[in-house]
Amino acid sequence: MQAPRTIDLHTHILPEHWPDLRERYGYGGWVSLDHCEHCKARMMIDGQLFREIESNCWDAARRAIECDASGVDMQVLSTVPVMFSYGAKAADAHDLSRILNDHLAHVVAARPDRFLALATVPMQDATLAVRELERCVKQLGFPGAQIGTNVNGVDLDNAAFADFFAAAQELGAAIFVHPWDVVGRAEIPRFWMPWLVGMPAETSRAICALAFGGVLDRHPKLKLCFAHGGGAFPYTLGRIEKGFQARPDLCATHSQTNPRDHVRRLYFDSIVHDSEALRYLVNTVGANRIAMGSDYPFPLGENPPGVLIRNADWLSPAQKLAMLAGTAIDFLGISKRFSPQSHTVQTRA
Repeated sequence: MQAPRTIDLHTHILPEHWPDLRERYGYGGWVSLDHCEHCKARMMIDGQLFREIESNCWDAARRAIECDASGVDMQVLSTVPVMFSYGAKAADAHDLSRILNDHLAHVVAARPDRFLALATVPMQDATLAVRELERCVKQLGFPGAQIGTNVNGVDLDNAAFADFFAAAQELGAAIFVHPWDVVGRAEIPRFWMPWLVGMPAETSRAICALAFGGVLDRHPKLKLCFAHGGGAFPYTLGRIEKGFQARPDLCATHSQTNPRDHVRRLYFDSIVHDSEALRYLVNTVGANRIAMGSDYPFPLGENPPGVLIRNADWLSPAQKLAMLAGTAIDFLGISKRFSPQSHTVQTRA
């Protein structure tokens, strides 16, 4: 298979249909899909509208057509974060994860030239999360998984998740961290602020917890990529570093590593919506740590995918090659899937 020239690392997909989860598990809080009109559906939670979506959220053929139109060779598929269901009973979330992951595997099997997938795992139970991660990596051929920035309000450095991160490192699994369950969401309901303010803060929270909490020290080969350009973290890194230096009694209790020293081992997607923000991110972490992502098919995403990178005349050709595909290939660990003669993508820039 030829190596793709453009990989969209950050896209979301759902099955067109899934079982009635309230009926299946015996309680509410689950997402259902109401196909209200042709090529459109409503995501509902206990009878309340969560989001309206179009068929490109479930129709792989339409996705492929739109990829061709926008110049995307390959999409990395992951579920919509509301489907994480971390607040549900662990066994039920595990069952739903299997449903979602089996659907992802079916989509990828039909078009392996077009799609890859990241698993969903029940993070509220690390044993079950590891079990599902292992199944998806070893049996379904997934390169990794997507997880949230916290689990029911618990930070990712909590000991409850230690086995998951250890297993991810051992498997060589790529872990894509996407904000959800924004802490303080009830206090900022207006003006779409949970998405505009809360999500960037959530991602910064996750990176700080993993760095200050020692997870990055304990797992030096753990591959982590953070959505939305790392949220607020890169742009407040100076303040975070100053806090580490000024108050080690508060910030350096579990790790002696300056958080700035971690940034060039992490990965970030490119969804920052601003050329100067992208320039700063490139200068801070390097182009070889930034992978093109669009948040397709949602309205807060980048459309067409990769336009910010392509239009950045201050990026070198090598940097663009890395950000459009090479970094994703490196993060996902998929270089062996492509024929050697097609490796024209530079992953170091």
